[in-house]
Amino acid sequence: MTANNVTALAAASEPRFISYAVRDEVAWIMLERPESSNAQNYRLLNELDDMFKRAVEDDGVKAIVLGGRGKHFSAGHDLGTPEKDLHMPRERKLLWYSHVDREGAEGQYVLEQDAYLGFCRRWQEIPKPMIAMVQGACIAGGLMLAWVCDMIVASEDAFFQDPVVRMGVPGVEYFAHAFELPPRIAREFLLLGERMPAQRAYQFGMVNRIFPRETLEAEVEKIAVELAKRPRFGMALTKQAINHVEEVRGKRSTMDAVFHMHHLAHAHNQLVTGDLVGGMGAKEMASANKAQAAQKP
Repeated sequence: MTANNVTALAAASEPRFISYAVRDEVAWIMLERPESSNAQNYRLLNELDDMFKRAVEDDGVKAIVLGGRGKHFSAGHDLGTPEKDLHMPRERKLLWYSHVDREGAEGQYVLEQDAYLGFCRRWQEIPKPMIAMVQGACIAGGLMLAWVCDMIVASEDAFFQDPVVRMGVPGVEYFAHAFELPPRIAREFLLLGERMPAQRAYQFGMVNRIFPRETLEAEVEKIAVELAKRPRFGMALTKQAINHVEEVRGKRSTMDAVFHMHHLAHAHNQLVTGDLVGGMGAKEMASANKAQAAQKP
């Protein structure tokens, strides 16, 4: 292999949609699509998985912070930016076969088993403590990224939302809603699809702490550095203990059941409208969200 080929290969392996840095034994993993409100295409998710693995394998990293550059943490799955990559082959991490050119419901089902439900379950089991640093919007797929973390620390202007019932779909693929919120509040959160301000999310225990946006990163850093002082194995066992409590409460079986409901909804939409999301694409969803928010006092 020539030097030019080596250089090209190295450049190709560099993350495009994610940045990674370590300071004071804390890995800072940042979504880097601010122009698209950190919408998650499949390449971003694959890169995110690579960076999580890098942090886990680095003995010098004791804690992980996940954030999003710019105004918003994440507006969710990529429904229509120029970088949308549903049609592209992708590196598969969980031994599912390729989604490309599969007919009927099969393609989306196998893709989301790996890239959505599979990734989130994998990330929740990361043995090092993780903090989601959330500012602005944390919508739909953004919730999935925040929920796999051990703590959510938010800015005062942050809000949380899962509006996908507008698509005829019962919530995002990693269905943690009724584990993160009391069941009746989870019903409201899903059925109305309204924005939940950080302060209300804090009252229900979904958010751990709230700070002004201008001090958010500094406050998160204080927490992460404190976590980094704890014994590594003790933190890993503590994470396993809490995860086990959720499993005993039925989290995995619930997610399996709702994932199949989710894909029944996709298939129904395809049959009735010819579109996975029933015609509720990025522009339509954003417009509906803004109109709903404008009606709130």
